[in-house]
Amino acid sequence: MTQQLSILLIGTADTKADELLFMKDCIERQGSRAIVMDVGVLGQAPFEPQISNSDVAQAAGKTLEEIAACGDENEAMAAMAEGAVNIAIERYRSNQIHGVLALGGTMGTDLALDVTAALPLGLPKFVVSTVAYSHLIPPERLAPDLMMILWAGGLYGLNDVCKAVLSQASGAILGACRTVEPSRADRPKVAIGSLGKSCLSYMVRLTAELEERGYEPVVFHCTGMGGRAMEALIAQKQFVAVFDFALCELGNEVHGSVVTAGPSRLEAAGRLGIPQLVSPGASDMIDVQTWKPLPKVYEDRLYHAHNRLIASVTMTPQERRAAARVLADKVNKAAGPTAFLLPTWGIQQWDRVGQPLHDPDGLQAFLEEVRSAVKPPVNFIELDCHINDDFFVDGALQVFDRWVSEGKIAAGVRSAKHAEV
Repeated sequence: MTQQLSILLIGTADTKADELLFMKDCIERQGSRAIVMDVGVLGQAPFEPQISNSDVAQAAGKTLEEIAACGDENEAMAAMAEGAVNIAIERYRSNQIHGVLALGGTMGTDLALDVTAALPLGLPKFVVSTVAYSHLIPPERLAPDLMMILWAGGLYGLNDVCKAVLSQASGAILGACRTVEPSRADRPKVAIGSLGKSCLSYMVRLTAELEERGYEPVVFHCTGMGGRAMEALIAQKQFVAVFDFALCELGNEVHGSVVTAGPSRLEAAGRLGIPQLVSPGASDMIDVQTWKPLPKVYEDRLYHAHNRLIASVTMTPQERRAAARVLADKVNKAAGPTAFLLPTWGIQQWDRVGQPLHDPDGLQAFLEEVRSAVKPPVNFIELDCHINDDFFVDGALQVFDRWVSEGKIAAGVRSAKHAEV
């Protein structure tokens, strides 16, 4: 028999009553329960939500009247978001909800992002938004497992287009709740930042070595959202250690590329004292959209198109120095064990001799700046190799193994097969 699921359904019931009731009906026709949370401020719902807007305001330590009287719609919605987060967390912890489905324009989306970011990995989260996939949404506000769908034709009132979207969202959240596999805690998890193997390939051997040691490696594709997801899960203390070896997102943020994980990249592990090994993989290039005309400022630079979505140009020596200073500043502030590994022969596959982004003068400028900017107590290690060489992985594992032996990193849980070896 199919389990009856309870879905927290969030929206402004004064302005989105028809849509919320339609989704509630879609969910309940599948044998599950929809718990409607009204996050509207000024109007009254034409039906009785299970969680009223007064309940939401109270959960934020205010009355609805106080929030409405503030006279600032942004401040009012932020207060309602605080209450919505508190209620969602309490319902999750008491096992009263199995997933969250939120609906909104920019106002509702703003609130929904707070709620979904506060809930843990593995609790299904789905947002129906008029600004889904928009650059209006900063990467640091996205939960690592958030699902979104564009609310096409849904600004005002139900119609066939709108119903098609809302019914898909209702089915999607139910399907996710029924099939999600909760994260297990049988082996300590280790985060690894990387790009695809054509650019950064160290993770192929590194993941195998960590598995042999009894860890579960989790590799993130650092093209904006991957690095943001890694930072979010580090902040949730999901990992016992971090190999942050692909810092292209940081350089992109410094120099204005859209391929960014936000300004707080490379900060969560250091802030929380989680052991981290850092290396500047791919932080010598600026990523651009292949499908847009190349900005004139980049026309005379070395260029490599990875595919029809993303391409890269080399940074100038001055830009590399600027990126190196930002990188070093973040690493220097770390509160826990931190090692900085500097491969002196190159930091991504395309900068090797004969490859399209080979620029020895730019690399030397970067190396010089890093050497002067990274300060003790960071363990600074120069390696005479390329970042994709086995020697680099050997150096990283030496640090990792030493930290394990010193008790700085929890020991791995070896399988019976490995224990026999």
